[in-house]
Amino acid sequence: MLIEFSVANFFSFKNKNTFSMLASSDNLLKDNYINIKNDKILKMTAIYGANASGKSNLFKILALVSQMIRNSNFLTPDMVLPIIPFKLDKKSSNKPSEFEIKFIVNKTRYLYGFKADKNNIYEEYLINYPNGRPVNIFKRSNINEYSFANDKKFLKDIKDKNTNNKFFLSTATNWNYDKVIPAYNFLTDKLGVVLNFEQLKNYSYNRYFDDENKNLEKFALKFLKEADFNVTGYSIVKENLNEDTYKSLPNLIKNFVPSNAEFYKVNTKHIIQNKEFEFDISEESLGTQIIFSFIPVIKDVLDNGKVLIIDEFDRSLHPFIVKYLVNFFNNSNINKKGAQLIFNTNDTNLLNLDILRRDQIWFTEKNYKDGSSEIYPLDDFSVRNTENIERGYLLGRYGAIPFLTFNYEKFME
Repeated sequence: MLIEFSVANFFSFKNKNTFSMLASSDNLLKDNYINIKNDKILKMTAIYGANASGKSNLFKILALVSQMIRNSNFLTPDMVLPIIPFKLDKKSSNKPSEFEIKFIVNKTRYLYGFKADKNNIYEEYLINYPNGRPVNIFKRSNINEYSFANDKKFLKDIKDKNTNNKFFLSTATNWNYDKVIPAYNFLTDKLGVVLNFEQLKNYSYNRYFDDENKNLEKFALKFLKEADFNVTGYSIVKENLNEDTYKSLPNLIKNFVPSNAEFYKVNTKHIIQNKEFEFDISEESLGTQIIFSFIPVIKDVLDNGKVLIIDEFDRSLHPFIVKYLVNFFNNSNINKKGAQLIFNTNDTNLLNLDILRRDQIWFTEKNYKDGSSEIYPLDDFSVRNTENIERGYLLGRYGAIPFLTFNYEKFME
């Protein structure tokens, strides 16, 4: 489970900002968190903020960190890392970016962090707490100076194979060092970031197509029924692009699509007045298409205790559907393996302390003096349990809303 993520001097985050899934000390809405040893970890959080305040950037950073670690072993020594420091300050733009993430795997807490620019990884460390006390699995400083708590000879040999732009975590995993593998697997496999709906389609359609035991189908149809989508069935077939269709594609697209490319044809089924009708998935509403593509991801996350991070979660979805999905993750009878949901949204219906705890509501705001982003929780404010959070947010009590100064008369001059 994700505990905390910190970032400094990257994208729009100039100063160190920390996003946390740690629950506060209050015992309200007990279904919304899980106890792991001495920690109370939230199952989901919602992030609010004005456009261009940094909501999406936080998710892009998490996705990029995961991707950099996953792809590290494929780098050659002359390749650069996709590190983009804060650009609106000359001093910051010449400094390395910093990242740190705390998480739990198999009830053991881990801390992983690094400092890097596009050419070098200056610092990197992995610490775990198997018995409550920290153990430095490895620590890297000054680019290529390393220290190890255990297995020093083996790790020194691995260190000699590493390069300035490669993560030692990835290199040690590649050489099957068992003490780093749980951390590597969490950061590269357990963190799932969805930045746009289109990237889901092929993954989800492939999961539907390979569903031999029909477990996904049972889950999907039950989900669609309870969420009132009126979809009673579906069919998925894999087809090859025919010659006529390929010829009709623009030349620019042909450069990226092989002539024998495979694609999925998806039909949904509806029963209207006791008669069954079929529709191509493209004929369904955008909301139905989005939910249909999300269902395999949701099942995978729940089945395997993963972290699902979604940008613009409420896009084309009715507020009741968003609330249904939030309750889905907070429900202990459904979410049995500590799966987590993190999303940004503009749906203020969720700003209700009967649905979310104060520590489950976060805000992003742009600092208009230097253009940097800041993230903070509702828990930073003195909020009564009976307070109307939605109204307070719309009135600007917690910040994170756009301040409009639009003058219609002058605009038309």
